[in-house]
Amino acid sequence: MRPMSEGRKDSRKQKGAAAEEAAASFLVERGFSILDRNWRNRTGEIDIIANDRGTLVFVEVRSRSGTSTYGTPSESVNHRKIAQVRSIAQQYIHYKKSYDIPIRFDVVAVILKPDMSVDSIELIEAAF
Repeated sequence: MRPMSEGRKDSRKQKGAAAEEAAASFLVERGFSILDRNWRNRTGEIDIIANDRGTLVFVEVRSRSGTSTYGTPSESVNHRKIAQVRSIAQQYIHYKKSYDIPIRFDVVAVILKPDMSVDSIELIEAAF
């Protein structure tokens, strides 16, 4: 039998994966080309990296399920997370040698129903 905390972690991972999948589909429907998903290095991970009409877009996916007890998904992007995403983006640009491409940081906020289907989804362009 698994410890209780492990079950919560699995559930959290499943919700995160469902939200990221929904966000990727949402972006593609809006004309974005997905370049990378879950690109990581030793300092962290960027959920989605996409191209939007010639702009390299680093997308942070945030989700909540059901209630707004802990605030909206977009409210959960704090200064520490912004700094982390910017740092990883800088490393991605260097790694891919994408120096001359305009960049943007977007947030996709997803609210999931209890069955992990999407209740609402919102793109916040140039969020930070």
